[in-house]
Amino acid sequence: MNKRINFEDTIFILNVRIRMIRDLMRLDVDAELFYPQTIKDLEFIDSILNMLSEKFLENIKFLDREVEADNLLDAEWQYGQLLNEISNNSSLFSPVVFQEMPAIINKLRRDSIKRKNQIEESYVPAESSKQEPVVSHAELNGLLGSA
Repeated sequence: MNKRINFEDTIFILNVRIRMIRDLMRLDVDAELFYPQTIKDLEFIDSILNMLSEKFLENIKFLDREVEADNLLDAEWQYGQLLNEISNNSSLFSPVVFQEMPAIINKLRRDSIKRKNQIEESYVPAESSKQEPVVSHAELNGLLGSA
């Protein structure tokens, strides 16, 4: 999977999947029918966010690094909100009925927090980064002949 990843489109699809799970939780459906797939979807979203974060952290020369970081952090926030909604006692997937759910959600939440912290630590917003001159002072003096 060394192929170039389109962060924007991938994050868009992840956000659609997050909204789909949120919509599911607002409907009056049989939770037991949707529980196994919802767990798979949550784990899938987690794994893709993990892969995107790794790619982001590996490549410090993204042209739109700040935008990509913001998009990733927003997707992580959306994901975290979904995890919070699911862990709510009045959720469709109540921990009373689905006893393993709190452990799964806690693991996914820890993963998300770890990724968010790594992303936040790895990028410096453009306005706070120091602009280096294109030509150093020594090169400029050499070009102008005033050594």
